[in-house]
Amino acid sequence: MLLARPLIRLVVACALALALSACPSLTERAGLPPSLDRAEALERSGDVAGAAHVYEQLAAQNSGAERNELLLRAARGYLAGHAHEDAARVLAQTQGPLSPEQTTERSLSSIELALARGQAKEAWQQLSALPEPRAGPQAARYRELLARAALGAGSPGAATGAVEEAAPHIALLLPITGRAAGAAISVRDGFLTAYYQTRSQERPRVRVYDTGTQSVADALSLANRQGADFIVGPLTREEVVAAAEFAAPHAPLLALNFLPAEQAPPPQFYQYALSPEDEARLAARRILEDHHRRGVALVPAGDWGERVLAAFRQELLAGGGELLATATIDASRTDYSGPVTELLGISDSTARVKRLEAALGTRLQFEPRRRGDIEFIFAPAPASTERLLRPQLRFHYAGDIATYATSDAFEPDVRANEELDGLMFPDMPWMLGGDLADAVRAVTREAWPTGGPFRGRLFAFGFDALRLAQALRRRSGAGANISVDGLTGRLSLDADRRVRREIAWAQLHNGELRLLPAAGTP
Repeated sequence: MLLARPLIRLVVACALALALSACPSLTERAGLPPSLDRAEALERSGDVAGAAHVYEQLAAQNSGAERNELLLRAARGYLAGHAHEDAARVLAQTQGPLSPEQTTERSLSSIELALARGQAKEAWQQLSALPEPRAGPQAARYRELLARAALGAGSPGAATGAVEEAAPHIALLLPITGRAAGAAISVRDGFLTAYYQTRSQERPRVRVYDTGTQSVADALSLANRQGADFIVGPLTREEVVAAAEFAAPHAPLLALNFLPAEQAPPPQFYQYALSPEDEARLAARRILEDHHRRGVALVPAGDWGERVLAAFRQELLAGGGELLATATIDASRTDYSGPVTELLGISDSTARVKRLEAALGTRLQFEPRRRGDIEFIFAPAPASTERLLRPQLRFHYAGDIATYATSDAFEPDVRANEELDGLMFPDMPWMLGGDLADAVRAVTREAWPTGGPFRGRLFAFGFDALRLAQALRRRSGAGANISVDGLTGRLSLDADRRVRREIAWAQLHNGELRLLPAAGTP
């Protein structure tokens, strides 16, 4: 039955084309009637700005208290999606009378808007005039905004907007404004969450220094003058290099990125990062521990793919594995057939048949075959790319090959992740679950019952940054022995003062996560 499978594939492809041609366009889908169900579904999927737009549409169809409630929901969504001017616009549309809870909600959103605009003093003044709410979710949000306002102006330990005298504290250096502001805010929010989950008697003083408005050197100099005895940050690779090159004496520093491999760190310079190269090395070790030796790699074109592939190749070869072939895909496209068929040897199979047909002068019944010596596929990519790549690997006869990726391939979305069935990857407890992760999620759900800011891996990264800083600070340089169970994994230091993460492995089945046993476990 050599013709059966290609014929079925052709029928399926034609049916898919007809189905797509009959589907409404994306623009038409955007015109669906607004509904609460649709808004809440968008919130669950992470599209908080899309949900806010639907709430705003619903508000236009209502009046009175219902209209105000929908506008306030829209404002929260726009704030979470960093659409600050849209948030300001819908807040201005609320009209009295408002219930006491709605009045508090509007005040809290106005304070959050001021903080988002970098107006910490104005936010502090508004908070000072607002009685602390009694309702659990609003009280939690109030305390979170209080911490942010105090950090923006000084130290949450002192809970004051005034500039303080020099005193021992942890200096947090982040580009709160500028092109890296989105990442920095996620890190800051995680850092603050860890701060307020620390017992009050154990909380250190903390001050935030915005490296988006001043140089790293200026921020470090200011932190030194103000008495910093430990520094967390900066965040971007360029900033971390600048911090390593800062010649003046300063407190021990936990950089939130890695220095280039060729640059040696100065004394008391620790490095912590969510490194895809480290995860690529983990993937190589897992593949070898799963008793696979020979395989192929398919990575996105560009610097990210090159770095991840280089780290994977080095670790695989060092462990006795063999990389039979590699290929790159253009992540801006949706059809990866060319590199996939080349990598799997299907194009060679097709070429051989065409030569035979030319020699015989007749068409042959033929089903393409992939090369048979591939034991694994390493296919790291962002989630949006992976969801397109995995079905194409299955289509081209590679669905039965053990396929590994990095955590970038996974985002929580059961329906979308059905396309990733069988994919294996390492990830942090914040994404895979665990006692600490569940406890932190419960706190954030209470503070943000309608979703709030996106809390992804960088949020967990910021949370663990404070826990690491506290552990290193307590040990006064004897940090080689630290061990921290965090949201990003079990954390320890290597001989080069780099933070190493032990993380678990998972596999997707019908869109659902299944934790994998440790390698070598029956």
